[in-house]
Amino acid sequence: MTHKIAILGASGYTGAELVRLIATHPEMRIAALGANSRAGVEMEEVFPHLRHLALPRMLTIAEIDFGDIDLCFCALPHKTSQEVIRNLPKGLKVVDLSADFRLRDPAVYEKWYDTPHAAPELQKKAIYGLTEFYRDEIRGAGLVAGTGCNAATGQYALRPLVDAGAIDLDEIIIDLKTGVSGAGRSLRENLLHAELSEGTHAYGAGGTHRHLAEFDQEFTALAGREVKVQFTPHLIPANRGILATVYVRGNAGSVHETLVQAYEDEPFLEVLPFGQYPSTRHVRGSNFCHIGVVEDRIAGRAIVIAALDNLTKGSSGQALQNANLMLGMDETTGLMMAPVFP
Repeated sequence: MTHKIAILGASGYTGAELVRLIATHPEMRIAALGANSRAGVEMEEVFPHLRHLALPRMLTIAEIDFGDIDLCFCALPHKTSQEVIRNLPKGLKVVDLSADFRLRDPAVYEKWYDTPHAAPELQKKAIYGLTEFYRDEIRGAGLVAGTGCNAATGQYALRPLVDAGAIDLDEIIIDLKTGVSGAGRSLRENLLHAELSEGTHAYGAGGTHRHLAEFDQEFTALAGREVKVQFTPHLIPANRGILATVYVRGNAGSVHETLVQAYEDEPFLEVLPFGQYPSTRHVRGSNFCHIGVVEDRIAGRAIVIAALDNLTKGSSGQALQNANLMLGMDETTGLMMAPVFP
């Protein structure tokens, strides 16, 4: 059976990544591409690297006939997505890549995003899209909320440790480096090559980054008590990739063994041999996440390092993994491509 797919927000980075992945999917066909700002334009005009594909012309969302669409990916900006999804046909399966449905509590959403939620009834029904931990709920979901790419990276490093009580929950520091594509495709002065290259800088420090809301929500639910991590992201002059270096109090050997056991059957999560370091160059363009554990020189402390591609495993690949489950397919379908190297 071939499932007909719509992608809204096709002219952005995550939309283009979805097209790249679905183009070779054996059981999906892209039936509609939505991009209000580029309506009437061929995809190859916006993304020449997709020129070889036979794709439908981009339309406004209002022009798309959703009558025969089996699943819709919504790769629209935050705050726009909720308005659009609220007006999609009832019963249409949706995977949202924005932040609009990640937080379960409407009051928490309003606190972090400075506006009331436009579709709180849907927000409460949405399933958090960290596939490896919510796959049973995702299989029967009508709406799945993709995670933040930074939030996914930190959680892959920490969730099994929080759940097992393998670390001190009051001493967790996440130092994260992320590529510029995570900021989207819009024109901004601070993302110009001359402003960004040959340097790096922190942002969202001191508890202001919105992905902290996901850490708070997920780790607190796991631990059964409030967990607040320290988290500082840094923008690096690279197109793709996230590297999270996480400092914890706990026995390094136990930390490594806990992660090995938790992920031994996971197709996309690779725990490296003890003492080895992951690298963003080893996961680029793939749906894999590599995790390493190193013993700190201070006794009783460990360093956990996680690397993934923010556009694939951190966003569009994760979205496709979830869509596979929602449509009754093996979650790895169309996603086992090797990383691009060098």
